[in-house]
Amino acid sequence: MNTTEDNGLWVRRFHPAPGAGTRLVCLPHAGGAAGFYFPVSAALAPRVDVLAVQYPGRQDRRKEPCIDSLPELARQVVPRLLPWTDRPLALFGHSMGASVAFEVARTLEHEHGVVPVVLFASARRAPSAHRDEFVHRQSDDRLIRDVEELSGTDAQLLRDPEMRSMVLPALRGDYKAAETYRYVPGPGLSCPVTALIGDADPRVTVEEARAWATHTTGAFDLKTYRGGHFYLNEHSDAVVREISGQLLSTAGA
Repeated sequence: MNTTEDNGLWVRRFHPAPGAGTRLVCLPHAGGAAGFYFPVSAALAPRVDVLAVQYPGRQDRRKEPCIDSLPELARQVVPRLLPWTDRPLALFGHSMGASVAFEVARTLEHEHGVVPVVLFASARRAPSAHRDEFVHRQSDDRLIRDVEELSGTDAQLLRDPEMRSMVLPALRGDYKAAETYRYVPGPGLSCPVTALIGDADPRVTVEEARAWATHTTGAFDLKTYRGGHFYLNEHSDAVVREISGQLLSTAGA
């Protein structure tokens, strides 16, 4: 399971930084792919070694069945990250990716003794702040409209019939994973958690973001930016500064 070939499928390292003191693992949003984090990797290298997770069912893994259970997705991500825990590891997840990151962090800490240096939870309410959502059960047109309403980067791609047929299965599977996820009470985190949200994001309120504080015994911080669900497209420089500031201070750089 932890062969080099297998990790090459799951883990993308766009700008290797072998001398960096910290690694950052980035987990994509619903319908997203590892390439979404290419600019983040470029901006942080070589001070931070950035890894991006590629879920099954998209891009070069599109022939593989997608995983429509968030706990199962997290369970499969963990062993692919273990070979990379030879130095301090941080996690960044956007939207659905933040929930995946939380479950990965819990498993790393309580089953493998690996405590992330920080969890960045972007554009996602806390695991315990549940909402009933059923977009994954709706028609293709309704699913695409939801992506467009969130101003996701994949929205324009979905207007092309060929691209739409390629992207929709993974998108629907991810929506199912995110919407059917239920937080199971248990051991929380001991690492710091930083929640980052857009002030006009329909998917997470300030109160729902603040609830992340209840999931860790470590420090908690909330950063709010102008914008919606994909606020980070407009504030990428500020988000990168926030990430690098925390990681480099942790590494003593």
